[in-house]
Amino acid sequence: MASAVFILDLKGKVLISRNYRGDVPMSAVEKFMPLVSEAEDEQVPLPCFTHEGINYLYIKHNNLYLLAVTRKNTNATSIMLFLHRLTEVFADYFKELEEESIRDNFVIVYELMDEMMDFGYPQTTETKILQEYITQDAYKLETQVRPPMAVTNAVSWRSEGIKYKKNEIFLDVIESVNLLVNSNGNVLRSEVLGSVKMRCYLSGMPELRLGLNDKVMFEATGRASASSSKAIEMEDVKFHQCVRLSRFENDRTISFIPPDGDFELMSYRLQSSAKPLIWVEAVVENYAGSRVEYMVKAKAQFKRKSSANNVEIAIPVPDDADSPKFKCSSGSVSYKPEKSCLIWKIKQFQGGKEFIMRAHFGLPSVQAAEETEKKPPINISFEIPYFTVSGIQVRYLKIVEKSGYQALPWVRYITQNGDYQMRMPESIKSGKQTAGY
Repeated sequence: MASAVFILDLKGKVLISRNYRGDVPMSAVEKFMPLVSEAEDEQVPLPCFTHEGINYLYIKHNNLYLLAVTRKNTNATSIMLFLHRLTEVFADYFKELEEESIRDNFVIVYELMDEMMDFGYPQTTETKILQEYITQDAYKLETQVRPPMAVTNAVSWRSEGIKYKKNEIFLDVIESVNLLVNSNGNVLRSEVLGSVKMRCYLSGMPELRLGLNDKVMFEATGRASASSSKAIEMEDVKFHQCVRLSRFENDRTISFIPPDGDFELMSYRLQSSAKPLIWVEAVVENYAGSRVEYMVKAKAQFKRKSSANNVEIAIPVPDDADSPKFKCSSGSVSYKPEKSCLIWKIKQFQGGKEFIMRAHFGLPSVQAAEETEKKPPINISFEIPYFTVSGIQVRYLKIVEKSGYQALPWVRYITQNGDYQMRMPESIKSGKQTAGY
């Protein structure tokens, strides 16, 4: 429950504000920037703090601060979520949310702030519903527009009367792998962040039921022994507001009436102990500061029936490297001097395969002793279609609508890199000569 919401520039000047409850003096905003500056000088600034009995909660977006103030001991998470939803709605309306877009759209910003919060309580926050009666055409704002049924309906994220000639729904299960390996080859961090994204083109007000190979569900229904090897245990599961949480808590059924168009149905996290999908080893030989050579080996550590697409391995090189020469058993290599790295691209990397790349650079002899500075890690990007690290599977996707039409569900699985890094090993100082370039 917020008493007032302010949008400020980076200097703390109020661009626009809305007083919802009147129990906090609007002058309280004048103390915000000095308090933030003081916190930044002393420590990492917190997104919320209290001063003289007033709670300040804020987020920074581009060149703006979005600030909510309240005297109540309220749920800070709900207010922070509202501020983030406010930025998303503004960005959907204005394409870019920055100081100029706020100044150019005062009328619409006021309209949106009025509709999205009432007496300090969040209301409609779905852009598609808001766009039905708050438009960006000034002349339309002057007319009396009747709010859509979704605003007063229990299903506030979907309008009634939606019709499609062809009823389809697309479901993407996307998993991103975060990995950090130290210079000795030990895995320091490994986790999988997953999301289930949907594109919904369904008529009417359909109810969907989604079944996954959820370990908790199998255990609850007494099927753990038969299916436990294929079941997964998800952590930190977050759902779109359309999901009936009580139903999920009771029998693990994901039941919902979907928004129209694109949305993220759920997200989850898994602590992964599996082998890294793409393993990269590098040997660096420094020849008395006159040149440096790299031998890089990449191996795809997943099943042969799968392939990683558009693999890019970014290997850091000294800032002053020159005269690049490359050889690789697959793909292509290019030098990016502006990024001080070389990029090894492999368009298709089949599971179980192993490729080698060699690189040679000239180095000014002045830099010979500079071995102590920290080296950036190797960064790896990739995408593996029809594959998930966790083994998550969509067991069924049922669509029920009172008109009884037939709908086509499409399911796709994708695994991609997240923050996927391997630290560089120490250079080997060598005086021997090598050939082959």
